[in-house]
Amino acid sequence: MRLVIAKCSVDYVGRLSAHLPPATRLLMVKADGSVSIHADDRAYKPLNWMSPPCKLQEAPGVWKVVNKAGEELRITLEEIFQDTSYDLGVDPGLQKDGVEAHLQELLAAHPETFGEGWTLVRREFMTAIGPVDLLCKDAGGGSVAVEIKRRGEIDGVEQLTRYLELMNRDPLLSPVAGIFAAQEIKPQARVLATDRGIRCVVVDYDRLRGMERNELTLF
Repeated sequence: MRLVIAKCSVDYVGRLSAHLPPATRLLMVKADGSVSIHADDRAYKPLNWMSPPCKLQEAPGVWKVVNKAGEELRITLEEIFQDTSYDLGVDPGLQKDGVEAHLQELLAAHPETFGEGWTLVRREFMTAIGPVDLLCKDAGGGSVAVEIKRRGEIDGVEQLTRYLELMNRDPLLSPVAGIFAAQEIKPQARVLATDRGIRCVVVDYDRLRGMERNELTLF
């Protein structure tokens, strides 16, 4: 991972255009090729980013990051304060607890639980910021990302939102809808999910485990 602290301005040119005026920011270049720009007041969320696969072209005073769709993230560097690289090695990934892992397994085996004619594309579908639990196709062939939690809270909705933002930049997947599935979903999380167009599904784990009855029930 490469970390660069610099005074810079940023322009994004693609389906949408965006501009960040000059300021001191953190530029993060990961081993997967992704490039993201961070401020000191936005917690984990970058100001702008480019997901892999993309190509970083460096020239004096300017970085150009171009993805396969031809969209460009142009970073104009006025002053570099620090430029450091670290080898973080292979990360083992987030380990889900037994209930979440089993829920994922059951729902992956029976994607029709979410709707008639649904199919599973892949479990643990990888994005630049981590794997979304399930990638499915609905009856109409549309892509749907499913994030599964034991207890659904605002953090889980934010996590799925970040996955959807990245996945919808991929023309081979877009448009991608979202489902937030959990045994219990907090009211604040439900409000946030609904506001962002994410469907909430409350899962009865005990009934899902009753596979011998060949029944899966959602409420």
